[in-house]
Amino acid sequence: MNSFQKSATLLTLLAFLFLTGLNANAQTGSLTVPLIEDGQAQIIPEFENSENWIRHDLWVETEFDTDGDGKPDRMHVAVTRPAQTESGDLQLPVIYGTSPYFAGTARPPYDFFWDVRHEIGETPPERIMGPEVERRGERPIISNGLIQTWVPLGFIVVHSSSPGTGLSQGAPSVGGENEALAPKAVIDWLNGRAKGYTTPDGDEEVTAFWTNGNVGMTGTSYNGFLPFAAAATGVEGLKAIIPVAPVTSFYQYFRSNGLVRSPGGYLGEDADVLYDFIHSGDESKREYNNRTMRDTEMAQGMDRITGDYNDFWAERDYMNRIDQVKAAVFMAHAFNDWNVMPEHTYQVHDALRGTDVPSMIYYHQGGHGGEPPHKLMNKWFTRYLFDIENGVEELPRAWITREGDERDQPTAYDDYPNPAASPVTFHLTPGAPERGGLVTTSTSGNGTETLVDNVSFSGSALAEAEWTNHRLIYVTPELTEPLHISGVPSVTVTLSSSKQAANLSVWLVSLPWTEGRNTLITDNIITRGWADPRNHRSLTESEPLVPGEYYTLTFDLQPDDQIIPPGQQIGLMIFSSDREFTLWPQPGTELTIDLDNTSLTLPVVGGEDAYFHKE
Repeated sequence: MNSFQKSATLLTLLAFLFLTGLNANAQTGSLTVPLIEDGQAQIIPEFENSENWIRHDLWVETEFDTDGDGKPDRMHVAVTRPAQTESGDLQLPVIYGTSPYFAGTARPPYDFFWDVRHEIGETPPERIMGPEVERRGERPIISNGLIQTWVPLGFIVVHSSSPGTGLSQGAPSVGGENEALAPKAVIDWLNGRAKGYTTPDGDEEVTAFWTNGNVGMTGTSYNGFLPFAAAATGVEGLKAIIPVAPVTSFYQYFRSNGLVRSPGGYLGEDADVLYDFIHSGDESKREYNNRTMRDTEMAQGMDRITGDYNDFWAERDYMNRIDQVKAAVFMAHAFNDWNVMPEHTYQVHDALRGTDVPSMIYYHQGGHGGEPPHKLMNKWFTRYLFDIENGVEELPRAWITREGDERDQPTAYDDYPNPAASPVTFHLTPGAPERGGLVTTSTSGNGTETLVDNVSFSGSALAEAEWTNHRLIYVTPELTEPLHISGVPSVTVTLSSSKQAANLSVWLVSLPWTEGRNTLITDNIITRGWADPRNHRSLTESEPLVPGEYYTLTFDLQPDDQIIPPGQQIGLMIFSSDREFTLWPQPGTELTIDLDNTSLTLPVVGGEDAYFHKE
């Protein structure tokens, strides 16, 4: 028997042991797949050398046609796998990443965002359409992400471009159904249920003979949305996902409680702007895609006049499909991410609580992005893709990086929110135009206080000001002990407006406000929230405000887990237009707050006893 025949025989034995589950590890000579230590897949020396990796690409046929050519759209897919899989005897699981960004995006200047300088409820100024995106990249490489990390550990890495981007056919839809069905088709192909082809239009088929069909997905931001969207299809074979800072509802990405609200750092962005930013697909299909998707479906569905929740947004809200999720879900986010806000991750974690779907969550104290520690990601994928009983189900359900700690050194908690947290309600006492109070005892007869909208002033300037009539702020006494907030703060605001429409912005801040080189991201803003008073009854139907009439809104602020140090005061700041996030109407709208019927509820670890330092 020659060396090739010996290797083939050994690999056959390895595959038999792996597929029948007779042994968690299969060893043949010097090759052990997977190689496990402390419940984690370890580097396999035979898989380390990238010169021995096989890289190839193909097109997977989907079940939709969104570019109007009468044929099912095909997705461009790239594969990177160890050479040892070529015989077909060794079958490995897949780590899969997909994105609309791989082939390039629109370049500066970014002058195609919506102009936010107009009155609320009025038709906005016409938007300049985005430039043609110049596609980049060469076959067969779609992306080099994930490969160096996961291939040496015994995984195959697969990438694909989203519909209407790169060499994938179809049209971008910014969260539409085709963007969920595209990765579903790739997973179906990896499991032998869909067809792959060597070319975008040919009929020479490609099969995934080198995988056992177990797939894990990960990615950040838009690339984090896509694993969750794929999981929400219920596709068989998708065993585990690790979405990082994912959009889970595009309504919540572009709106807040009925209010037209931009993602942080992208003032004036909306679904059609993002469409223009990512549309890097076939130039010959762009006119059709623009006409049908951007200029029809999006133009008719986005609704920048009322901000109401409608069928357009419902299709792009994957929380509506959470009951279809079967894959083990490990969510990751930052509490100070004001682009894709932490509610996106929290609502998934909360919805899966008590279900049969394994779930875990990681939060850090920084901004947008930031994967969990690699050891946790490794254990997650090792458990569900290699089917190794490594005890990951017994790990704490929440991992939170504390203030000042490194992101890869999170503190473990039984769950998030902290199970020891309970609500503490604060009531308002007057003090405008300076500072009023936040007290835990409800009193009556506190009257009303009025602010005058002026978008010229930033939220930070308003929070720092000792005296201004452009915001109302109410503060606790100075803390004498650390106060641990864990969960979702909420506010009830009773207000009247001098106009038929107004922005409502709420910040929870830690005072005194500090600025300087050593200021941390957690030092000033605790959390924030926004709402449209016109939607006080329903997200699906706004109504003009009657000037002088009072309306009550109750809504959540963004989730948080933060320890406020002694010496600080917690401040509830209420104002109207937030120049970083909202539309910019002309200054002058007056909001009058009924103090007796306005309150803040904070989830405090230890509840009132902790706030009052009771033993």
